[in-house]
Amino acid sequence: MARTTRELRQRRHARLRKKISGTPERPRVAVSRTNRHISAQVIDDVAGRTLAAASSVESELRGVDGGNVEGARAVAEVLARRAKEAQVTAVVFDRGGYDYHGRIAAFAETLRAQGLEF
Repeated sequence: MARTTRELRQRRHARLRKKISGTPERPRVAVSRTNRHISAQVIDDVAGRTLAAASSVESELRGVDGGNVEGARAVAEVLARRAKEAQVTAVVFDRGGYDYHGRIAAFAETLRAQGLEF
């Protein structure tokens, strides 16, 4: 039976989530992307709380195209700033089953450049 791209990504993501989890000391950065947008959350899985979030659909990021690497970098800068405001310095990166390439890699590198440790 042929699997769709979405099903394959969901299977990869489930496999990743078995291994990584966000704690209060080291929350998880979960990245989600579509063809036009990118969004991410800093999540404490123990408490089930989102500590910070950023998305290319926000009014603060109006004019940013979330469908390219520059947009991913802009969203990552906003998320890093909000994470620092929430006193988060170290995180676990959850690529969501997406390849560590292009927008996802640029997002992660920008978070590191902004001072988040992972």
